[in-house]
Amino acid sequence: MKSIIITGASSGIGRVAAELFLAEGWRVGLLARREGPLEEMAKTHDNAVALVADVTDPKAVEAAFSRFLAASGRLDVLFNNAGIFTPGGSIDEIALEDWYASVNVNLNGMFLSARAAFAAMRAQNPQGGRIINNGSISAHVPRSNSTPYTTTKHAITGLTRALSLDGRPYDIACGQIDIGNAATPMVEAMNRRMAEENPDGDPQYVMSVDDAARSVFYMAGLPLEANVQFMTVMATKMPYIGRG
Repeated sequence: MKSIIITGASSGIGRVAAELFLAEGWRVGLLARREGPLEEMAKTHDNAVALVADVTDPKAVEAAFSRFLAASGRLDVLFNNAGIFTPGGSIDEIALEDWYASVNVNLNGMFLSARAAFAAMRAQNPQGGRIINNGSISAHVPRSNSTPYTTTKHAITGLTRALSLDGRPYDIACGQIDIGNAATPMVEAMNRRMAEENPDGDPQYVMSVDDAARSVFYMAGLPLEANVQFMTVMATKMPYIGRG
């Protein structure tokens, strides 16, 4: 049975991806802070392992990965997905606590999860595995008034490139999926705010979150001899081309 840890598994893209991998027979480590949604999934799936942890806590992340390895024996894939979008504004309007929170979750949390996965994949026999980082359209071009989110997502592209290079000797592949406007609660809330601020603005096109999950599943299922380095999957009519 193939195995995967999904961070941010309690809601949004993480939860839908987790449900897909569970349905496809993978052993899935469900990592998130909220115990309720994780236990709910674990109760209905024998191949689910609830891993309650805050991705910004190094000891909690290491303990969660250790628990999963004890249950599964190995780690084939990490979907490094946990992230937040803090309140918008120009840089002088951004509250410092929102900046620190964004960096802590979107960058430090992804670094800590990738670090734990890399160590596990390097040590296991046979060696190797795959890390899939959740970037964003904002890893390429920004939305207005989104300095913290955009900055952290650009940093994830650097993390992806570095892991791709450093993982080669150990058969650890790393790729990045950049998702544009999947209809998650976070995106829907952001779109509502944008519509309220600019009622005459362009419509905020979205796509099904299922399509994002299937894209992650495709990347995860490749043999280690092949890798999707960067995938962009987005609502067809959203203003990505020409934005920025």
